[in-house]
Amino acid sequence: MSITGLKRKQPKTFKVKVITMDAEMELSCEIKWKGKDLFDQVCRALGLRETWFFGLQYSIKGMLTWLKMDKKVLDQEIPKEDPVCFRFLAKFYPEKVEEELLQEITQHLFFLQVKKQILDEEIYCSPEATILLASYAVQAKYGDYDPDLHKPGFLTQEELLPKRVLRQYQMTPDMWEERIAAWYAGHRGIARYEAEMNYLKIAQDLEMYGVNYFPIAQKKNHTDFLLGVDAKGIHVYSINNRFSPNKSFEWSSIRNISYSEKELTIKPIDKKAEAFKFFSSQPKVNKLIMQLFIGNHDLFMRRRRVDPIEIQQMKAQAREEKARKKMEHQRLAREKQLREEAERAKEELERRLFEMEDEARQANEALRRSEAAAELLAEKAQIAEDEAKLLAQNAAEAEQERQRLELAARKTKEEKRLMEHKMREAEIIAMQLVKESDRRAKETEHLKQDLQEAREAEEKVKLKLLDVNKLPCPPSFLADTRDASADKGGVKSDLRDIDLKRLSLEIERERLDYLDKSRKFEDRLKELKSEIHALKLEEKQAGFLSRWNELLGSLDRSSRKTYKTPLLIETFEADTLGGLQQPSLTHLLNTEDNTLLGTSIDPPSLRTDQLVAGNAGTGTRKQIKVQQHKTDVIYI
Repeated sequence: MSITGLKRKQPKTFKVKVITMDAEMELSCEIKWKGKDLFDQVCRALGLRETWFFGLQYSIKGMLTWLKMDKKVLDQEIPKEDPVCFRFLAKFYPEKVEEELLQEITQHLFFLQVKKQILDEEIYCSPEATILLASYAVQAKYGDYDPDLHKPGFLTQEELLPKRVLRQYQMTPDMWEERIAAWYAGHRGIARYEAEMNYLKIAQDLEMYGVNYFPIAQKKNHTDFLLGVDAKGIHVYSINNRFSPNKSFEWSSIRNISYSEKELTIKPIDKKAEAFKFFSSQPKVNKLIMQLFIGNHDLFMRRRRVDPIEIQQMKAQAREEKARKKMEHQRLAREKQLREEAERAKEELERRLFEMEDEARQANEALRRSEAAAELLAEKAQIAEDEAKLLAQNAAEAEQERQRLELAARKTKEEKRLMEHKMREAEIIAMQLVKESDRRAKETEHLKQDLQEAREAEEKVKLKLLDVNKLPCPPSFLADTRDASADKGGVKSDLRDIDLKRLSLEIERERLDYLDKSRKFEDRLKELKSEIHALKLEEKQAGFLSRWNELLGSLDRSSRKTYKTPLLIETFEADTLGGLQQPSLTHLLNTEDNTLLGTSIDPPSLRTDQLVAGNAGTGTRKQIKVQQHKTDVIYI
């Protein structure tokens, strides 16, 4: 056969583009094909066997219509375009989706179409129901909810709610997503086909589900009502209310439907009931309405008849397929659960392994640190041992020093007490010396007065003698008297001169002795003042030593004041005791002479106070004993 013959025998075709709810396909349609041929080709491409629900829809002059199955495709009023575009949609809706939709592909196509109608607001749905339907749609698309996978914002690009619902409430997209995700999380374990079936079961209860609306009028050129056609019958609605029909005609109650160009008549089975006549806008609309009447009525009657063998086989296969899928889903769910458990166990083991590795690493680090710490502690122990030895040595030395300071302090206290006693005694002696000096000054003045009186008496005697000598007497008496007087006067004058000289010498000697003793006593007082000043300095130094002793209190719990024994006190005590125990001073006045003021220091054996006073000749002698100490006595 020649190539020209082959070309002639090849059928002429044209391109057709078919758009389904989730895909597009291009087919080559033969010129002689009828609408059923093209429809069957599309169903075979989709693997669809429940063909009675679907049809090919196209738009011509702004009107949607369906491709007729019994006429050629090109003989129908289709769009003149290349390729010719058709939409594969559900033309008729089941009464009960769970019982009538057998194939999964059929169910999926219905799900997509109903979902689009709800989002396009062709089917009204309440906001609460739209959120639930959206959650099933998300479950069908994404599977089970996984918090690690489905982070906030994963539904941002999804169209899940009608715009009317979004405008009705002042909620952000994140808030809507949170509401949907809350329902979505509760659908865990539901397979895709089950989620789609649940979606359709909720949607089939909506008032506008599966209803095709057409404007009609009971009079020509007026639009008074809306005619609704669905799987249950024919309904008449008011223009502004598509939910509650004013009048309904179930398929079982309709006897006949007729039409002529623009008029359609519905005759009920009840002959007493009045027929319902109405007009549509165009004759083509009447033909479309009649197609829907016929198709829905045929499906209504078909549901109530015994299913053909093919349908029974399909139902059996569908049941088996559902059972198989259910078992497969359960198996997959168990496997998924086991896998999740295994993954959790693996993660737990990995976590435990990581923790053990971390613990081992920490243990090694702790071991290294402990070894370093042990070495450091050993060094510190050695240092502490050395320090302990040094401290023990220092403690022993401190204890010895403390004992020495305690002894020195006790000795210092005793010496201080003796020194204070001696200072008081020195003050008493000074006061007594001052008093004695005053007394002697008074006695000297008294002696001077006596001397002056004696001299005046002598002058008076001399004057009297001169007067006597001037009186007239016998020569013999005068001679005898002159001789006797001369002898007596000479003797008395000589005695008087001798006494005066002696008294003057004694007074001068006593004065010089007193001045010498006063000078010595002043020197001794200066030495005492210097020693007292040195003692005060030593006491200040002893205050610093007491603070140092308090620091040593950590070694000895009891703190005691310690004073360093000043060497000056020992010297002062030795000098003082030596001076007080010297032999008695020489008498300044001879007791046989009639003079005053002899001082002596009695031996230490005298322990009682004595006072002796005597008169000798013209002078007065007093001996006064003053007791300074039990071992020291001064006689004045």
